[in-house]
Amino acid sequence: MPPGARRIVTVLIAVVALVAIFSVASDLRDVRARLADFGWWAMAAALALALANYAIRFVRWSAYLRVLDIAVPTRESVVVFISGFALSITPGKVGELVKSYLLREIRGVPVVKSAPIVIAERVSDLLALVVLGALGVGAAGAAGSVVALSAGIIGLGLVVLSWPSLSHRLVDILTLPGFLRRFRDRGHTLYDGIGVLVRPRPMLVSTILAVAAWGCECTGFWLVLAAFPGTHVSLGLATLIYSVTVVAGALSFLPGGLGVTEGAMTLLLVQSARGVDNATAVAATVLIRLCTLWFAVGLGLVAMAIARRLSADRSPT
Repeated sequence: MPPGARRIVTVLIAVVALVAIFSVASDLRDVRARLADFGWWAMAAALALALANYAIRFVRWSAYLRVLDIAVPTRESVVVFISGFALSITPGKVGELVKSYLLREIRGVPVVKSAPIVIAERVSDLLALVVLGALGVGAAGAAGSVVALSAGIIGLGLVVLSWPSLSHRLVDILTLPGFLRRFRDRGHTLYDGIGVLVRPRPMLVSTILAVAAWGCECTGFWLVLAAFPGTHVSLGLATLIYSVTVVAGALSFLPGGLGVTEGAMTLLLVQSARGVDNATAVAATVLIRLCTLWFAVGLGLVAMAIARRLSADRSPT
């Protein structure tokens, strides 16, 4: 079976497993009953807020390109940026490195020059979600230990990234095996690019943008919950639950956080939110993941098709 087909089968199996888990956790008839009373205006609002998330993150992407002196026309930059969403269901979203491959194919930008942007995006996203989680803790007064643990892990990573001698030494250690030694120079070049992007000023600006972007999706989650009759979930608690579960999914290094994010989101909703029973939690989780993760993947697949055409036009071979 070709690698691409295997990936698709893996994702389908994961989706089927999730449906099975949700079926066991909650009677599907109850879920259908909750959806029958759902205010579908919230779905449209959540999708619009997801688009706002992508627009703000594109501003950050463009800023990173300028910092590394990579010139890309706006139309092509948008296509490349959105194409990365197609592979957001890879472990830790490492599949978004496809953006670097596309920049090479379309504009001749070396992968090692643009790859630091993808890494810096993930770092500032995680920082932003921790900030939002902390704001949610302040508003809701719960799950502070989870946010603190996530902040500690991400903070440790930032220390390593901002310490050139330590990072270069880690690259040397990781490339000690003979078959990896030829990647040592590229590893140092890659880190040097990352080092520029994680300096205080660019990291502060990118994190502020990321907080605004992910804050849009937290608000979308809150609106979805509010559209179920009888639920009483504050914006602070919705922000806390959404940010904590997305971080948990990212740190699990499972494709798209599948299973971890959904399971944690459902559990926290049932345990922490007033008026949210098991069926409502399952329905809300499914809807918000459709509006965020799977909506992004769909857009990414469309953009990927356009990017492949642009790539073929630039390099017919």
